[in-house]
Amino acid sequence: MKRKTESQADGNEARSKKIKTALSAEAARKRFRAGLFDKSVLGSYTAEYATSAPYKHAVIHPLVDDKLLRSVRDEILNSVGFAPKETDIYKIHQSGDLANLDGLDDESLAKLPSLLVLRDALYSETFRDYVSGITGCGPLSGRKTDMAINVYTPGCYLLCHDDVIGSRRVSYILYLTDPDKPWQPGWGGALRLFPVQKQESGDGEVAKTPLPDAVKAIPPAWNQLSFFAVQPGESFHDVEEVYHPATTAPQDKDGRRVRMAISGWFHVPQVGEDGYVEGEEEENAKNSSLMQLQGNPAQYDMPQARPVKVDNPKGNRDEFGEADLEFLLKYIAPTYLTPDTLEQISDHFEESSSITLANILSRKFAQRLKDYVTAQEKQALPEDSASIEEKSAWKVAKPPHKHRYLYQHPSAPDQLRTSQEESPITELLDILLPSRQFRHWLQVATNCAVESSDVVARRFRRGKDYTLATGHDGKPCLELNLGITPTSGWGDEDEAETDKKPNTNGNGKGKARAKAKAEETAEGEGDDVGGHEVYMAGDDDANEDAAVYKSSGDDDNILFFQAAAWNKLTIVLRDSGTLKFVKYVSMRAKGDRWDISGVFEVEEQDDDGDEDGDENGEGAAPALGESEEEEFNGFSDSEDSDSD
Repeated sequence: MKRKTESQADGNEARSKKIKTALSAEAARKRFRAGLFDKSVLGSYTAEYATSAPYKHAVIHPLVDDKLLRSVRDEILNSVGFAPKETDIYKIHQSGDLANLDGLDDESLAKLPSLLVLRDALYSETFRDYVSGITGCGPLSGRKTDMAINVYTPGCYLLCHDDVIGSRRVSYILYLTDPDKPWQPGWGGALRLFPVQKQESGDGEVAKTPLPDAVKAIPPAWNQLSFFAVQPGESFHDVEEVYHPATTAPQDKDGRRVRMAISGWFHVPQVGEDGYVEGEEEENAKNSSLMQLQGNPAQYDMPQARPVKVDNPKGNRDEFGEADLEFLLKYIAPTYLTPDTLEQISDHFEESSSITLANILSRKFAQRLKDYVTAQEKQALPEDSASIEEKSAWKVAKPPHKHRYLYQHPSAPDQLRTSQEESPITELLDILLPSRQFRHWLQVATNCAVESSDVVARRFRRGKDYTLATGHDGKPCLELNLGITPTSGWGDEDEAETDKKPNTNGNGKGKARAKAKAEETAEGEGDDVGGHEVYMAGDDDANEDAAVYKSSGDDDNILFFQAAAWNKLTIVLRDSGTLKFVKYVSMRAKGDRWDISGVFEVEEQDDDGDEDGDENGEGAAPALGESEEEEFNGFSDSEDSDSD
């Protein structure tokens, strides 16, 4: 998946209608702060860059002539439009590509004279040589300009990535925050740098993966330039969420919390420029973020899949023995064990390939689980991952350019938990979900024959955690998610749990709800705190962000959308190529997102839709991504109460 972060698509050549004139050294220097080009100043920045960590980077403050930059800011505020845009990796307001300023008509260009002056100064030979000298990265292109204006308002962020795409050589950010109201570090919005762990494989190759905790934070500041050489497997960074004010008092209004910046890249020299090397850009493309996400060093990812093969004896799948029902009633609400309800679930799942079951857990177990999770959430966790793993039962998912959250696996066959380690969560992991009885129930509900199971408990901390979009290769599989988030305010209140009415809903109201929610958020309404799980159709265009799901454009590729919830089970039959991610949980959320996530491999289908060995000839549902029918037509709520 190609990643576009703080700019529009990489590789936009300068499409000039006018011929640019080279800016003289004297003219270029006048556009920057006085003394910037003195040898002693350059030497100081070069030395700081060489000794910086966790990888080489530099901060110049101030950079530009103050009067010029204030004029640029005024022009942007008065004449530049911004579009809200969200993908799995970022939430921002973004201008169009500024590489084509020369190509604007005279009327539009007349509104942005200072911005054009600044653009020409940044990409002048004088300043390119200055940046090249500090970084030691080699020549930089003056022809290929690549910059955009990005605005982060409260709730906006950019998750971990390395900026490695195509011909990028140096990444930079020039901050345009309010010059008269200094940015406070407590507002968030910092550029954060991640250390890299190097691990040598058996064949002698060195794998590089970022560690889950950033170790350097650079808060925004007016007229500050941060930059670093783009290095495959090294230059991992993110932009911290811009936090909402703690109160709505007048002094806490967030009008000042606008993290505006010009961000972009210096590229390798293009054909005809000094320093051009034939094939260099193509070589760089091999180290793109796509390969970082899908290729090695995946063997160091945590958690690793742990599928457990299961026996699937043939026979009548619809019958439950008395002992089986007695076991299931400890955990599952009685309504969901009746033949009529199971038939409704099976029929709907066969039609829609997904279903949501509210109030799935029995009342007694649900209360015990909720009490436990609520108590756990009230206990503060350590900030760093090493301390969390040392002092709790949780492990930290990594690397952060793929995902970050806390997780627990089921106990291994040779592992015995102590009484202190046992909890209602481990009871789900170790007893209910791996059980033959639950597998039997799942097969009846979905008409799929289960071959293996792999479950994990997850906790997504607010202000920290997420998963980025991943695809699924191979045959369709059942994916289960049991929401056990005890707090409210996750955008799912119209389906809030009720104590007396379990019910069955199709695909979380699926695409229709997702579209409405996306439009509501794009209009600035609602209180989107993230934490929702999204299934999307893959994008056939490799040049586009595969996981764009909220923007001014179309969002019809959303297949399934489910907010964090309490006591709610979703089941999806996922097809090959379908993307999935859990949206970053904002610090504004009232708590963490908790769930149990499971993947169940199922038997292949015959060409006519039958399962292998299914004597009744009843095939399972078409997988999500295959089915044309995704809207939910509705079940009536059951009147059965959840009583033990």
